[in-house]
Amino acid sequence: MSAPLPNRRALLRGLGVAGLAAPLGAMAPRAFAPADPVAELLAAPPICRTATTDLAEAAVPGPRRKLKLAWSQNGICTAAVPSAEVQGIYARHNLDIEFVNWGGSTDQLLEALATGKADAGGGMALRWLKALEAGFDVKVTAAMHGGCMRLLSAPGSGVAAIADLRGKTIGAEDMASPNKNFFSIVAAKAGIDPVNEINWRQYPADLLSEALKRGDIQGFTLGDPMASILRDRDGLVEVSNNLSGEYAHRTCCILGISGKLVRQDRPVARAITAAILEAEDWVHANPDAAAEIFAKYAPRAPAPVLAAMLRSHTHNHHPKGADLEADLAAYIAELKLVKVIRPNTDPARLAARIHVDVLNGAPA
Repeated sequence: MSAPLPNRRALLRGLGVAGLAAPLGAMAPRAFAPADPVAELLAAPPICRTATTDLAEAAVPGPRRKLKLAWSQNGICTAAVPSAEVQGIYARHNLDIEFVNWGGSTDQLLEALATGKADAGGGMALRWLKALEAGFDVKVTAAMHGGCMRLLSAPGSGVAAIADLRGKTIGAEDMASPNKNFFSIVAAKAGIDPVNEINWRQYPADLLSEALKRGDIQGFTLGDPMASILRDRDGLVEVSNNLSGEYAHRTCCILGISGKLVRQDRPVARAITAAILEAEDWVHANPDAAAEIFAKYAPRAPAPVLAAMLRSHTHNHHPKGADLEADLAAYIAELKLVKVIRPNTDPARLAARIHVDVLNGAPA
């Protein structure tokens, strides 16, 4: 009998994520060749999900617990948050949720979680990881889904593939956006230096398409729902997205919980994590109903359009435990490539520090 394959965390630790940590100056299109065992493992991992029946068993014992859940009403990818309320999922987990619509910066959100002003919140891994590297007392407990980041261009703009980004001016809604970070990583893997060979230009999200029409930029990165709305309204080309190629099974949105709550009341941390994951599964199974629930937060798009966006995401894919930790470590290593994460940061060590598997395993 052949020896069992090591899990993804063991591989990343054993190899020091070496296949993901080449300096930009040494990069070529084959820097991340499939022969690399880490790249192979990350390219096609199994779909990991916790069964809904298991999640339903994670209710908090005793009196119903009140929690503050921070979320952004601007992103269709957060549809699971209000859906869980409407479907009674929080109540079944013995939770009384107070929603905090978060419109501030990521640092402010993570500070709110770290200081107990909010108990849990969702966000984009590629925006959170730099702040978590700085030491915020927030633990990542779940992967929510993949998808929702897109690279768009206009027909004839000269950007029809990632390889076309070299020497082009590309728009982004801000210079630290997860969309910009993601497509910088993809460009780097294609042998393009995203710092020196792409001219990034910042615009408000709703002006990106206008800048493209004027020729001020040749493409732009953006997240849903605006990305899909602009693509369909203006006849734009979707050059790539964050489910393309090796990223087909990579999560992008994650759930974070106050480190203090995780340490002092693990059953509550377990319950909110399980509730969100159960809601993600419900969104995947019921995209039309989820879109109807979310529609009041996105008046610019009718429910059928929102449902199409939800179908394009992977709300049934939420790796946990070692698989989630491996995803985080891979992102950290990739953010080092594009000079977002410090060069001396160890990806596996940082991933282990910021992640806690509250559904299984020993207390943090």
